[in-house]
Amino acid sequence: MPLEVSLSDLIRLGFVQQEEAIEDLSKIATRLRKQKLIQKFYPRKMVFVLAQKKNKDCIFLDDQRRCTVYLKRPEICRQFPKIGPKPGFCPYLPYENS
Repeated sequence: MPLEVSLSDLIRLGFVQQEEAIEDLSKIATRLRKQKLIQKFYPRKMVFVLAQKKNKDCIFLDDQRRCTVYLKRPEICRQFPKIGPKPGFCPYLPYENS
């Protein structure tokens, strides 16, 4: 599933500097597309869509499908598992799922 993130998420991830955030977001989107970090930018909603791996996984999942940016993860990921197909289940923290 494509992951939509905000500018503040990109700042938290370290893709955008705080000072850079006052610039034209289209310029930021162009740079991030060239770096293959995002695949789309929706200026009206001010939403960026993160790039995906060829198998459609999130670019931040490792070979064991664990998040490699867990402490800096986007807000939508922070809301998981409150929302999603298995409310209350988080594969990152298996000991909490008992």
